[in-house]
Amino acid sequence: MIELFVSLNLWDSFMGVLSAMMQPLYWAVSGLLVFFHWVFSPLLGADSGWTWALSIIMLTVTIRTLLIPLFVKQINSARNMQILQPKIADLQKKYGSDRERLGQETMKLYQSEGVNPMASCLPMLIQMPIFIALFRVLQGVSQGPVRGQWLKDAPELVDSLQHATIFGAKLAGNIFPISPFGATQVLGIILVIAMVGVFFVTQLQLMRKNMPPESQTGQAAQMQKMMLYFFPIIYAVSAVVIPIGVLIYWLTSNIWTMAQQGILIRNNPAPNTPAYIDWEERMLAKGRDPEAIVLARAEKRRKTKKTPATSRVTTTTSSEGEETTEAPKVVRQQVTRQTVRTTEDGRRVVSRQQPRAQSRATRKKN
Repeated sequence: MIELFVSLNLWDSFMGVLSAMMQPLYWAVSGLLVFFHWVFSPLLGADSGWTWALSIIMLTVTIRTLLIPLFVKQINSARNMQILQPKIADLQKKYGSDRERLGQETMKLYQSEGVNPMASCLPMLIQMPIFIALFRVLQGVSQGPVRGQWLKDAPELVDSLQHATIFGAKLAGNIFPISPFGATQVLGIILVIAMVGVFFVTQLQLMRKNMPPESQTGQAAQMQKMMLYFFPIIYAVSAVVIPIGVLIYWLTSNIWTMAQQGILIRNNPAPNTPAYIDWEERMLAKGRDPEAIVLARAEKRRKTKKTPATSRVTTTTSSEGEETTEAPKVVRQQVTRQTVRTTEDGRRVVSRQQPRAQSRATRKKN
């Protein structure tokens, strides 16, 4: 019984730490929501459902705009890893039996190409708390408890959002329970269908246009196909208990992702893909060299290496008139050892000894 209480206390402490970490994000998200409500209120009315719907949409667009650098970095990192797959496969064939050597050579390849295998995961980890904060703030307004100091300080805004409607559907309402069936359920079902359709098109766009033929087979391809058909089902099932206002945010975010990914695939596709062939044709039609552009991007991606220090080269001329170049020799600084001793009559005698020049191998033996 004591162990159960201890585990519960640890869990409560852990959740308390997470809640404290999320408070700054709740504050920022609620502040943006209140700000956009203030912007649209003079045009549509403070209690209008369209004011709140536009505020949610603009909140989502603002957050996604701020996250563009992270999204681009994530996509480019995944793309660079995809480009290196043939070289990694060659290393696996060469050092397959020696796992340690394979790891060393793989890391050397990453460093020489300027690719960080963890870079594609880090932006996603950074984005997750922001998306959770968006979801939790909107859900808290609809169902409670209210999150975000800006909304806590304005209970009249919380009450306004809880009673706001568009097309007769309450923004704080859910699809479930179905009975009584009304405008809230109809709008919720339309939003879910639109949300699932946008997600399906986004995944299909990625698989058909920006994946090389060799990645269309194997376990990775099976996982992609599973996501293509399985995730929409999860979306549809989970959406029935989510407020309409959160579904508006979710649909806006999915549309943004689809458009952002389409632009990135069009302008910076992965090699050996249908999108890359289309991009090459467009570059050639504009009179530009696609290979030169790819090489320039690869050079920019690589880490800047420190240039080795220039060494002095000694050129000597022999008696026959032939010039010979000698590599510089490294001369270690010799340290003079000094010993001070006192004689019987109290005098101090200082003796200095210059160390004998020895090779490194000889010093190691000694």
